[in-house]
Amino acid sequence: MFTRQTWIVLLVATLFAAAGGWLQHRSRLARVPAGVHVAAIGDIAPDLALMGTDGRQHRLSDYRGKRVLLNFWASWCGPCLEEMPALAQAARQHAGTATVIGIAMDDPARARAFLAAHPVDYPTLLGELASPSTSLRFGDTAQVLPYSALLDADGRLLATRRGPLDATTLARWLGGGPVD
Repeated sequence: MFTRQTWIVLLVATLFAAAGGWLQHRSRLARVPAGVHVAAIGDIAPDLALMGTDGRQHRLSDYRGKRVLLNFWASWCGPCLEEMPALAQAARQHAGTATVIGIAMDDPARARAFLAAHPVDYPTLLGELASPSTSLRFGDTAQVLPYSALLDADGRLLATRRGPLDATTLARWLGGGPVD
């Protein structure tokens, strides 16, 4: 049986936890410039036009019709580079039902040099680094890489993930299964 003192300690701890969660939520919102819409799960993703490493401009809506995995990376990001082989393999395995698109959040010359030395067989676009960055527009309020966003065939944001994606998650996301 709890004593009165135990209940008071539990109440105070609960209040502090709630306040901490609220402050964390507020600090994330503080990073978003005024007037900038950040896509949330269930939203239609912004139809951005980004330059590809192929020198052409690409609209994200050009990839509608199947699931699209946007993977935000940079040449200086170790975990990003470690996950690239798994992304390439998943892109090949699910080519008929899904598309993987790398979005380099890096200096364009560095991204192109990296890809020249370590080519991938999925499209790579150059993200906007200036505020609001491309990854921020897709929910990466902490601006952490790697970051991935999964879109459905209609361009609706299904899921996001900070950190590298493992093979199981890639198979589930790109295979059309439920997302977590």
